[in-house]
Amino acid sequence: MPAPRAGLFVTCLVDLMRPSIGFAAARLIEAAGCTVVVPDRQTCCGQPAYNSGDRATAKSLALQTIRAFADCEYVVAPSGSCAAMLKVHYPCLVSGEPDLEAEADAFAAKVHELCTFLTDIRPIASVPGRYDGRVTYHDACSGLRELGIKSAPRRLLAAVEGLELTEMPESEACCGFGGLFAEKYADISNAIVTRKTDNAATAEASLLLAGDLGCLMNMAGKLTRTGHPLACRHIAEVLAGELTDPPIGHSAVSTP
Repeated sequence: MPAPRAGLFVTCLVDLMRPSIGFAAARLIEAAGCTVVVPDRQTCCGQPAYNSGDRATAKSLALQTIRAFADCEYVVAPSGSCAAMLKVHYPCLVSGEPDLEAEADAFAAKVHELCTFLTDIRPIASVPGRYDGRVTYHDACSGLRELGIKSAPRRLLAAVEGLELTEMPESEACCGFGGLFAEKYADISNAIVTRKTDNAATAEASLLLAGDLGCLMNMAGKLTRTGHPLACRHIAEVLAGELTDPPIGHSAVSTP
């Protein structure tokens, strides 16, 4: 019986800023017994347009994405934010259009964030990676609040040989990024990320992990500018053992 086809939704930030996350995600999906496909018609999930009120552009991108992954049994994204857009908001964009509603609902049913895919949909017996050290984990807002992602990343990290997870205070608190929020309300964003990185520092870990690259870039930028040695990594990089690239830290988004 052929392996199921799992489409990797790479995400814009991963594609442009941190391709190693995409390769790590692909390795993990393969470890779950799937054939990884990366449709070349995929582009942005449409979230920036959607959050800005440009529903026409968001709808156009949604339909393009849905059709790009039509022959996949699963669609997996290494981002709770993008996965929530695909799974939760695509059906809303075509509400009231019966044919498109059915298409969007069928697509949403096969969309999964990477960690939950590896624990609940195609559980992996073991993870390829090993990490000798202490880490702490940030619960990104979209994944946590829209998709309920909380235990899955921690279950996977518990399977990494040598790794010790230490929870930071307020792990569920926002990092202050929020896309355009960080640009429109820079002072508020900076106050939030300052509190977040201060909390992360109390864990006395060597790595700060998360499942969303936007959050990681924001927190890494703040840590870099304040001279804190805590390094940032996407959880997929640790799970897959893909740690040859330097830690995230030179693509700052938040204000000084």
